[in-house]
Amino acid sequence: MPGSRIHILKTEVLSDNWYILKKITFEYIRKDGITEVQSREAYDRGNGAVILLYNLSQKSVILTRQFRLPTYINGNPDGMLIEACAGLLDKDNAEECIRRETEEETGYKTGEVKKVFEAYMSPGSVTEILYFFIAEYTKDMKVSDGGGLHEEAEDIEVLELPFDECLTLMEKGEIKDAKTIMLLQYLKINNVL
Repeated sequence: MPGSRIHILKTEVLSDNWYILKKITFEYIRKDGITEVQSREAYDRGNGAVILLYNLSQKSVILTRQFRLPTYINGNPDGMLIEACAGLLDKDNAEECIRRETEEETGYKTGEVKKVFEAYMSPGSVTEILYFFIAEYTKDMKVSDGGGLHEEAEDIEVLELPFDECLTLMEKGEIKDAKTIMLLQYLKINNVL
């Protein structure tokens, strides 16, 4: 990029087993004008989308619970995590992705979805940008039990919880997933529920 303070010197693929882990060596021009050579690892797993389904009349939301190995090896006793429905974009755009993931994971076929923001979730080591959505749901939108795809080794429990209970679970540390906390706070701050 013209005028960039970064010049990539070398890129090594350390792993491409699940996604791609690269070690990148680069020159970086600091704000004081000094050039440094630095090396960092970056995990590229693609971009993703997340959605929080909410029901205005019931004041409830749809969340999921599933096993997450990284949380288990970092002290989560059973590895189970309560989360908003999410998935990787693959070759879809964010809206197509989140509609597909919502139906696969929760069993709800969404109508209109609203993109509320996008964010890097762990920019120190992961390239992923996450697109955040919300959508209203009603009982008649339920087309299956959800639970994810067996061929993707998904074993997802669908939870319908009162919104206020979710805020309490978040405060008690029982909802620890960042994307879910961000969407719950979005609904609260914007007086959606």
